[in-house]
Amino acid sequence: MVQCIYFTMITLFFFSISSSVSSSCKLWKQFHLNGLHKAGDVNLGGLFEVHYTSVFPEWKFTSEPRQPTCTGFDTQGFRHAMSMVFAVDEINKNSNLLPNVTLGYSLYDNCGALVIGFRAALVLASGQEEQFLLQENCFGTTPVLGIVGDSYSTFSIASSNVLGLFRLPMVSHFATCSCLSNRQRFPSFFRTIPSDAFQVRAMIQILKHFGWTWVGLLVSDDDYGLNVARSFQSDLAKSGAGCLAYTEILPWGNDTAERSRIVNVMKKSTARVVMVFAHEIHIYRLMEEVVTQKVTGLQWMASEAWTSVDVLQTPEFMPYLAGTLGIAIRRGEMTGFKDFLLRIQPDQYHNYYGNSIVSQFWEDVFQCRFAPPPVGWVETGGALCSGQEDLNKVDSELFDVSNLRPEYNVYKAVYALAHALDDMLQCVPGRGPFSGHSCASLQSLEPWQLVYYLDRVDFTTPFGDQVLFDENGDALPIYDVMNWLWLPDGTTKIQNVGEVKESVKGEELTLYEDNIFWNSDSKQPPQSICSESCPPGTRVARKKGQPVCCFDCVPCSEGKISNSTDSMDCTSCPEDFWSNSQRDQCVPKKTEFLSYHEPLGICLTTASLLGTSICTIVVGIFTYHRSTPMVRANNSELSFLLLVSLKLCFLCSLLFIGQPKLWTCQLRHAVFGISFVLCVSCILVKTMVVLAVFKASKPGGGASLKWFGAVQQRGTVMVLTSVQGAICTSWIVSASPAPHKNTQYYNDRIVYECVVGSTIGFAVLLGYISILAIISFLLAFLARNLPDNFNEAKLITFSMLIFCAVWVAFVPAYVNSPGKYADAVEVFAILASSFGLLVALFGPKCYIILLRPERNTKKAIMGRATSKT
Repeated sequence: MVQCIYFTMITLFFFSISSSVSSSCKLWKQFHLNGLHKAGDVNLGGLFEVHYTSVFPEWKFTSEPRQPTCTGFDTQGFRHAMSMVFAVDEINKNSNLLPNVTLGYSLYDNCGALVIGFRAALVLASGQEEQFLLQENCFGTTPVLGIVGDSYSTFSIASSNVLGLFRLPMVSHFATCSCLSNRQRFPSFFRTIPSDAFQVRAMIQILKHFGWTWVGLLVSDDDYGLNVARSFQSDLAKSGAGCLAYTEILPWGNDTAERSRIVNVMKKSTARVVMVFAHEIHIYRLMEEVVTQKVTGLQWMASEAWTSVDVLQTPEFMPYLAGTLGIAIRRGEMTGFKDFLLRIQPDQYHNYYGNSIVSQFWEDVFQCRFAPPPVGWVETGGALCSGQEDLNKVDSELFDVSNLRPEYNVYKAVYALAHALDDMLQCVPGRGPFSGHSCASLQSLEPWQLVYYLDRVDFTTPFGDQVLFDENGDALPIYDVMNWLWLPDGTTKIQNVGEVKESVKGEELTLYEDNIFWNSDSKQPPQSICSESCPPGTRVARKKGQPVCCFDCVPCSEGKISNSTDSMDCTSCPEDFWSNSQRDQCVPKKTEFLSYHEPLGICLTTASLLGTSICTIVVGIFTYHRSTPMVRANNSELSFLLLVSLKLCFLCSLLFIGQPKLWTCQLRHAVFGISFVLCVSCILVKTMVVLAVFKASKPGGGASLKWFGAVQQRGTVMVLTSVQGAICTSWIVSASPAPHKNTQYYNDRIVYECVVGSTIGFAVLLGYISILAIISFLLAFLARNLPDNFNEAKLITFSMLIFCAVWVAFVPAYVNSPGKYADAVEVFAILASSFGLLVALFGPKCYIILLRPERNTKKAIMGRATSKT
């Protein structure tokens, strides 16, 4: 930028230097430029690439000017220039736009060289009048009020850096560098083509649509390419749409070795999609190397700079470039443009300053020459041109107006300047936007005043497109999506397969996929990924030292899921849920409790009902044989009460089976505790009665029986049982047992259990039963050698030994058993101790009653007692 300003200052100095003795300024030198001119009340400037290359002679210190030679006539560039001429002529014929004002133009050819384009911009800003008089008060307008162009971003940057100092508006039709949106640096720059920032976002939308996450990027070595590279890398990272496998800069010169290296990188890379932001000349030279190395199977993505270039659609390149997807400038229509082109005649366009581009076009298309040859242009040779040749007999791409894209942007740029000027001329004095509500006038118009109106331009073209500029001077962003179709007959066609535009939702992409031509046997979009997508149930694990698109897929751990593709993290399931086997869905955890439907529950239920049935049978036997000596001699009332308590013990075990509920949790330990206390109390009283009866059988011991009558026996049992009832009541009232979903035992299951509420209450309940059982065991043990006919102490001793052994083993087993197995252990302990008491106490008696009735007599019982005595 500093070099450009320095060069500009020197040039302006050449333009304005004056003699101390003269009242006029005189240019030292004039630039000889290819151009086209038409005078008008107001003139517009234009900068176009009519020749795509130039040759500069060696520098010599002579009086002769150092003039470059323009070569390589660019028919498309000439059509761009004529689009401006067409638009100006159309505006001049329009009575509704700029009435009473005639537009003129001065168009120059930049010859594909920055120095020539910069010279042309300075000429448009300052003019080429060889000499002009100095006046104290200068009036009149600048040579041009606005400039359409330039074609290249770099050229536009150089020109706008200088012309922006004077607020001379430039409206480019083809410069896309996003850096030109910097309003502080380029305050008077506008464009009718979207910036590269939107172009990059549009490309990213296409990549996302086809799932191409692993792509290569090639850019030109200039402001256009380098700015795109930075923008693309930044936006791609922000969007998370993919990664760059490589980024290479295409050289401007004929560096064959560098291009060979770049193509080799493309060949070795696993990326199948190649995005190229470069100019026609870069792609042409790159494709020559691609053909040499025979690099096939690539999906090319074209920027707007080369999407519609015809020179690349050759039989040599199409086997490699067929199927190319790219974005192109919005297509438009210009009614009457083809007829206008066919009416071009050299004598219609006067050559005021320098060489006429119309004459050069004529010589190129008819392969003739005008005499003498223009300065700064290479003589073609051949016959002399008459200027009357018929264009209708020429087959030239100039007349193909079916795909007007840059031309349509030129058309809109000219109309934008015209509408701004028209709005300015319609200003009402006293209501103007400038100081003192003043208006601008053609006689004293300053460029910044036209910039003011350009900022506010808003109109619709005859084709139906709205034209306006945002705060950065950028047009409404919209692109067509193009596809290179390779037809069976070997011809090519560039077809429109969609569009991408800016909206309130962001970039909206519309694609007609059925119309897209894919250059592959499968006729399907290719794949271009570094790593296969991670399916649901896995997460992405990045590979160290590689881009984020290169990763491994790691299965989610238990209890976590990922239900989308390429998840970065696995999500933990809620507390009551667990991951399924595929780790892609949270499912309710399996509930676990001691169920009636599982084998263990069925066995325990069967055992409980069996014990209850046996108790019922024993009660029936004792009732039927209640008058026999065996039943009467064993305190039948306590025996019946003991059988009832045992039946309750068997039945209470059923409360431990099934899904825990509040009432079952409250009843299970209460019923268990009371039932066993009732049972042990009966045994304790029976033992005490046996001891009392034996003592009463001795001389002087009859008085002891008065304390063990029927009332005292029943009273003792009720008192001992009531104590347990009070313990249970206090426990339930103070800290009631309750159902609980336990997730601590297992990660994938919920264990339904009853929490005891108060550990102390549970310990007191068991402790009370244990105390009564120990007392009963000790008393029975002391009475074990008494005569058989007076006591059942041996049976009680054996039964209590079983009872105590079961419950001593129960405690550690219960503590170490998780979930439903703790309930199973408690049920087993209840059933084992109940069966032990039932069998030990009533088994021998039932045996005698049912199988040895001869021993169920008073004589037999007394006889045994007498003999032993």
